[in-house]
Amino acid sequence: MKSGNLLKAVVCGAVVWASSGMAWSETLLVANQKDANLSLIDTATNTVVGTIPVEGITGHELTVSPNGKTAYVPIYGDAGVGRAGTDGSEISVIDLAKKKVVGKVDFGHGVRPHCVIYDTHTGMLLVTTELDKSVSIVDPKTLKVVGSIPTGQEQSHMLVLSKDGKRGYTANVGPGTVSVLDIEGRKTLAVIPISGNTQRISISRDGSMVFTADQKKPQLAVIDTATNTVKSWVELPGKGYGTGTTPDGRWLLVTMRGSKGVAVVDLKALKVVRTIDVGDGPSEVLVTKDGKRAYVSCNFSNQIAVIDLGPDAVQWKVGKTIDGGKYADGMAMVR
Repeated sequence: MKSGNLLKAVVCGAVVWASSGMAWSETLLVANQKDANLSLIDTATNTVVGTIPVEGITGHELTVSPNGKTAYVPIYGDAGVGRAGTDGSEISVIDLAKKKVVGKVDFGHGVRPHCVIYDTHTGMLLVTTELDKSVSIVDPKTLKVVGSIPTGQEQSHMLVLSKDGKRGYTANVGPGTVSVLDIEGRKTLAVIPISGNTQRISISRDGSMVFTADQKKPQLAVIDTATNTVKSWVELPGKGYGTGTTPDGRWLLVTMRGSKGVAVVDLKALKVVRTIDVGDGPSEVLVTKDGKRAYVSCNFSNQIAVIDLGPDAVQWKVGKTIDGGKYADGMAMVR
């Protein structure tokens, strides 16, 4: 890719576009938890073309700077959310051209940093810091923590921002709640009860709905952002996990880890209209800007499924499965 083209980073529900001088045409970055590295996948051929090592135990998620030069990978630790294990205290800073770690953000104590978003409205990094019950604010220029936003809940695992950057929503796993955050005011506006346990979070393209998956029942909570209440539930064929919308705002893709599949929800009717078989343990969904493909990371089978969302007979089918690293998880797309 030539300098001056656009970059897109999608992570934890955030979308970032920027100029980039990356050497490749279009690359999918995938965080491999148990390999402590990032896979580089050429989306023209859907093949792995390289890896970037990440120091320590790699995080589960990542984001990319607006200029396309730097990736940020929170180092979560070696355990699942709410489980005993090491408590990560850093974010690894990766030079994508040099393909190596060049710096770090040090929180000074264990916080289990997890979901990171580059907030283009403020120029700051927002990262969930579970053990502090907060979203930390990091200056990417100085790599220093400059503030925090309390979530009022344990295990604030995933974060999504509204399009205007004014509101944030965290999925709080163990409490089974969603916190609504005033980003500028740095305060919690509401805590919405969902279930005994909830996972992942995303927002509709028009910002009117937030989605999170009930981990006790096979259903998806649909939150009305105008009232900060659950307005409806979508029944699923299996317990949901990660979600992602298509660019036209019509469809929501929901991964179902136990079912090894993806449910497609019609957002007008708020019901499942089809399911797609993918790899084992599907986790995160990344839909391309043109709406033609969706990439699904499959933790347990160490794969990334490529779903064809294009027209005609091949629509809504897996076109290819890419062998990734061990426990492939968080993704970001770079153009």
